[in-house]
Amino acid sequence: MESVQALRVVIVDDEAPARARLRDLLGDIAQEQPTAVVGVAANGVEALRLLESEPADVVLADIRMPVMDGVELARHLGRLVKPPVVIFTTAYDEYAVQAFELSAVDYLLKPVRAQRLADALAKVRSRHPLPDAALAALAPGARQHFSVSERGRILLVPVADVLFLRAELKYVTARTTEREFLLDESLVQLEQEFAGRFLRIHRNCLVARAAVVGVERAGEHDGEPHWDILLGGLPEGLPVSRRQWPAVKQTLGI
Repeated sequence: MESVQALRVVIVDDEAPARARLRDLLGDIAQEQPTAVVGVAANGVEALRLLESEPADVVLADIRMPVMDGVELARHLGRLVKPPVVIFTTAYDEYAVQAFELSAVDYLLKPVRAQRLADALAKVRSRHPLPDAALAALAPGARQHFSVSERGRILLVPVADVLFLRAELKYVTARTTEREFLLDESLVQLEQEFAGRFLRIHRNCLVARAAVVGVERAGEHDGEPHWDILLGGLPEGLPVSRRQWPAVKQTLGI
């Protein structure tokens, strides 16, 4: 009989007993589904750092975790050249229903059963990572981080640190007070996902509402005044398009 190669597994759960149970279950089904646990983490950020040095085939990730939940973790992992397959674990049925409707990823309801875990691992060898659009539909809320691939690793950029997002050619530039980052995402999709956080001031630019400290007149064109948005932490203002000015003015209460 041909031997089955052990799957490299990372376990991600904020509760130590849950991590220990999954490790025990993997041991119980080792003959049917051989695995090697290469690491454990208490949240998505820890898991990303771990996976930089310990590549894995499978990530068993809880949904509800502090710092970074399982769905956001899966979205960041999808940007890797060879992303692991994510199997979600959760105690909440409503997430399972949504996941099975997507028909794209396996889901284990807690308490996880050994045979159910074995069945999920059996599917891994032929499964593909869940598309980002499907994960966005499954997510309980907006992401807390953007992810950027730099020199073979995933760099996390807190959404709260971003002052503006500007579309440039094929990429979107995310600017913080310290530097710029290139995101391989659509400005339109970002506007939809973060509608309450970012305000469109131009067809190619969104600004963080919390960063706005004022507006200033930037001259005239065809007899009409032009305006710049001023953001805390930036020395220069950003131009507001004539088309967007009425909405910007209303939103900011000017």
